[in-house]
Amino acid sequence: MADVPELDMTDPALLRDPSAAYVRAAGDSPVARLTGPGFAFWVVLRHAEGRAVLTDPRLRTDENSYRRPDVPAGCLPYMTTMSELNGAEHARLRRLVAPAFTPRQAERFRPRVERVVDALLDELPAQRAEDGQGDGTVDLLAHFARPLPMEVICELVGIPAADRPRWRAWGADVAAGHGAAFAEAIPGILEGAKAAVARARAEPGDDLVSELARVQEEDGDRLSETELVTMVWQLVLAGQTPANLIANSVAALHEHPDQLAALRADPALTPGAVEELMRWCGPQLLTIPRFTTEDVEIGGVTVPQGEPVTVAIPAANRDPRVFPDPGRFDVRRDAAGQLGFAHGPHFCAGASLARVQTAVALGALLRRFPGLALAGAPRRVPDPGTARLLSLPVTLGTAG
Repeated sequence: MADVPELDMTDPALLRDPSAAYVRAAGDSPVARLTGPGFAFWVVLRHAEGRAVLTDPRLRTDENSYRRPDVPAGCLPYMTTMSELNGAEHARLRRLVAPAFTPRQAERFRPRVERVVDALLDELPAQRAEDGQGDGTVDLLAHFARPLPMEVICELVGIPAADRPRWRAWGADVAAGHGAAFAEAIPGILEGAKAAVARARAEPGDDLVSELARVQEEDGDRLSETELVTMVWQLVLAGQTPANLIANSVAALHEHPDQLAALRADPALTPGAVEELMRWCGPQLLTIPRFTTEDVEIGGVTVPQGEPVTVAIPAANRDPRVFPDPGRFDVRRDAAGQLGFAHGPHFCAGASLARVQTAVALGALLRRFPGLALAGAPRRVPDPGTARLLSLPVTLGTAG
C-alpha cells in the first residue's frame, strides 16, 4: 500500500488536465489510489491490467456503480439498466439486444443519421444571430454536437416529430448529469419510450425499438415491455458519449492542423480517425466502478474484497506497450484495442452506432464548412471522470 501512488481528484492540476495526470501516474505504477472527499477508488493505469479487470468475473458492477437519480416511484423499475447486471442475467439481456446493435445494423441506419446531421448543419448559420455574440461565431457544442444524439435517438426510436423539441430539451437536461432538471426529464422520457414500445408491438416498423422487440430466442425468451423501455432510457444516457466525442474531436483536429488537413484530403481515413480520436480524446476518462467480490491481485497489488476499482482509460490508451509513440495524435494510426468503449462483457453495446454517428457528423461538418475554425480556445469542464467541453465557439467560414 505504501508503494501505491495516490491521486487527489480535487487537485487543480488533475482537474485541469486529468488525462495527463493519469498518464504520468501510469509511468510509476500499474495501480494507484484515487481519492476525493469521503471516498477512494483503486484506479488501474495500464492497458493489460485494465483489460484484465474489465473481463474478470471477480469484479462486478451493481447499483452502487451509479448515482441513482431521485425519481418518482413509478420510474424506478426502468432505472436498472443492463450495465448494472452481471453473470447470467446480464448475458441474457446482452444476447437479446445484440442483434439490434451490430455494425451491419449501424450501417443500415447511416442514411437516417445523415439526414439528421444535415438538418442540424442547415440550422447552424442561423444560430450565429441566436447566440448573440455579434462576431459571427456559433457554439458548435450547443447547436450541433449536443442535440445530435437525441435527434438520432428520436429518429431511430420512432418519436413523433411534434414531440422531438421536448426530447431535445430533455436531452440537454440529461447531459447535465445531475440536478432537479435531470430528474424531472426522466418521467417524460419514460412515457415517450412506453408509447414507442406500444407502437413497435402493435405495428413493427423500420426502427430500433421494433428491431429489439422482434428478437426472440429459440426458447421463446424476448425482452419484456419494462426491458424495452429501460433500453430506450439507456440509449438516452449513452447519447452523451457521441455528443462529447464529436465536440472533443472537432477541438482536437483543429489543435492539430496537419491531421485536420490529412482528414480533409482523404475522407476515407474517417473510420480509422474515429478510432484514434476515441483513443486520444474519448470522453470517458474512468470506467464505471466495479467491486471486488474477493481479494484480487491487480498489477502486483492486492485489492481487498468489496473495494471499488476503475480503469483510467486515457492512461491505458496511451500505454507505450500497446500504442507506439502514444503521445502523438495520428489519424492514420491503427488504434484497434483502445478502451474508450470499455472491454469484455460490458463493452458498450451501442459502440457501432456511436462510431457511425461520429463519422457521419465529422465528415459532413468538414465537407459543408471547409473554412470552419475555432474561435478561441475551447472551454473545458474541470471533471476527473469525463473529458467534455463547456462550449465550442467556432466560425463557419463559407459553406461548401
